[in-house]
Amino acid sequence: MTPTKLTKLLNIKYPIIQAPMFLVSNVAMVKEAMNAGIAGCIPALNYRTLDELRVAIKELKAAKLEGGSFGFNLIVNKSNIKYKGQLEVLCEEGCDFIITSLGSPEETINQAHAVGIKVFCDVTDLRFAKKVEQLGADAAIAVNNEAGGHRGNLTPEELTNLLSKELTIPVISAGGVGCRADIDKMLSYGAEGVSVGSPFIASVEAGVTDDYKQACVDYGADDIVMTERISGTPCTVINTPYVQKIGTKATWLENLLNKNRKLKKWVKMIRFSIGMKATEKAAKQATYKTVWVAGPSIEHTKAILPVKDIVSKLVNA
Repeated sequence: MTPTKLTKLLNIKYPIIQAPMFLVSNVAMVKEAMNAGIAGCIPALNYRTLDELRVAIKELKAAKLEGGSFGFNLIVNKSNIKYKGQLEVLCEEGCDFIITSLGSPEETINQAHAVGIKVFCDVTDLRFAKKVEQLGADAAIAVNNEAGGHRGNLTPEELTNLLSKELTIPVISAGGVGCRADIDKMLSYGAEGVSVGSPFIASVEAGVTDDYKQACVDYGADDIVMTERISGTPCTVINTPYVQKIGTKATWLENLLNKNRKLKKWVKMIRFSIGMKATEKAAKQATYKTVWVAGPSIEHTKAILPVKDIVSKLVNA
């Protein structure tokens, strides 16, 4: 692949970030991603304690090879009460980059840049993309309407074209990539790289159940639906019988409480907590309550493979 601004920014062979996935991403996956010449990223929230996060950083630093790069994802709004402590640990221990989500990245950018860590910011529209650029972000992660989990509203072509023309910082397209042709398409829209998540769920190294991995093989793009029942914010999941049973819309009580300005924040925090616990159970243990987060790019997932083989499939035509 031709070098891009992203490959130069992170010193990687291919313009790909293995996207941070809640409960899925882990050190083993990122090690293999780095070995394969791409960047890997883990949500800081995958670690229950700051000590566990610190151990993971040290392990990745020890494993880092020339041509690889690793980072962590931070939820930077008030719903993440661990945010400030996580940021402090990342800045103390060091990593190549941080990806911010769901809030203002200003504090993260200031503190990370002070210690030489690059900051990429999830964005779904031009207004917020312009804002993070003004704050000093090193790149914008353009989350489109084909992303897994929490997604944007614009198509990959609409969002990537728009941001690449309006921003001076690199644009990384997130969503809708499951094969080499998809990567080439995103680059043709003006992206300097891609963030790929769902295809790596069905990796040998992923820290989820074999049932979850196999579901990404057995189901396809047509089986992905939007639900409001996990975090209170629309999220893409595999349309399992359990998801069909509970429905995808918020309850009448949640809708009513969401209209109350004073209660709205607390309702969302409670729904997020309940939803994440349900998702964790489904990802980590056998349960009939199968809420499996994924995006339509699982259409290209045909087998459970090692990370290195998934990367090879992505970069070879």
